[in-house]
Amino acid sequence: MNFSVRQDPEQTRPQSIADLPVQRASAPGSAAESRARFFNSGNAFDIQLPPVPDHIFVDEPLRALAADTTTGLIACDLSQHMACAFAATTPLILARYGRIRAGESLPTAFDASGVVCYVIQGQGTTTGAADAIAWGAGDIFILPGGAAFLHSAQSDAVLWLVSNEPQLAFEALRAPLQGRAPTDLVHFRCAEIARQLKMLQDIGRDEATAGTAVLFSSDRQEASRNVLPTLTLAMNALPAGGFQRAHRHNAAAVMLLMGEEGCYSLMDGRRKDWVQWATTVTPPGIVHSHYNRGSRQAMFLVVQDGGLYYHARAMGFSFAEQPALQPEPNRFLQGVTP
Repeated sequence: MNFSVRQDPEQTRPQSIADLPVQRASAPGSAAESRARFFNSGNAFDIQLPPVPDHIFVDEPLRALAADTTTGLIACDLSQHMACAFAATTPLILARYGRIRAGESLPTAFDASGVVCYVIQGQGTTTGAADAIAWGAGDIFILPGGAAFLHSAQSDAVLWLVSNEPQLAFEALRAPLQGRAPTDLVHFRCAEIARQLKMLQDIGRDEATAGTAVLFSSDRQEASRNVLPTLTLAMNALPAGGFQRAHRHNAAAVMLLMGEEGCYSLMDGRRKDWVQWATTVTPPGIVHSHYNRGSRQAMFLVVQDGGLYYHARAMGFSFAEQPALQPEPNRFLQGVTP
């Protein structure tokens, strides 16, 4: 096959393999051969995809918490900005708010390995997979994938639900068969979470530890110290007047914010003000830090695809110097960044 030399209007240069389009077999002898495609080290070695947007979802929690919102799910979806063919908050994580009106029920059956659930408000029960729990505000529970669950509210309830559905959708995989999920139903009570956090604060930490946080796991994931094989879950405390030291990591993070007055994050030197119960995205690799200039302790619940990076030996965590503050304090509230 012959290729002509492309003439540049500014200068003449030979064609590079990076300029080639996708190639096909010149004379396929079967349907299987005709499906073959060929790229090269110039046009497919370092694929540049749209970045993960540094975004904060503020309308979605307002809708979930509004008195007139009907029972259902509200997705935090950035798929169109990341060229994903499926709903996604980050390439491998999808966060939703689940609204359940008093006396009503919300069925869920996600194509995921498992689901992280945090109770923002209300009381209710969850049943499924031959198990049942009663939950209240501040509780966390983990659902196994491959099973249907029914969430019933005794009072108006709002759940924050996070799964690895995009991870499975990326490879066109289905949820595990019932009974084969990497977790069972796990329940972390609000009071026990508070007890665990107070124990950490009483003991204290050194500067080599990235903040004060309770990390959640289970009997079946204890060896990995994760809540699911590819997802990590942590409740972070940010004391009044305190901050979390600037750092970076290769995992993307999805955070539920539990603080507002005087709280903000710096993302590569740009300020992102917190909004109570908002979902915020920390893109992979950027330098970020969190600040509480208010008078009360703030909290934030973080889900990362960190388990995947730990397994690949590629987490890339490091402390860093925060770049100088940029003069755009609230642009993250206006929508997805360009």
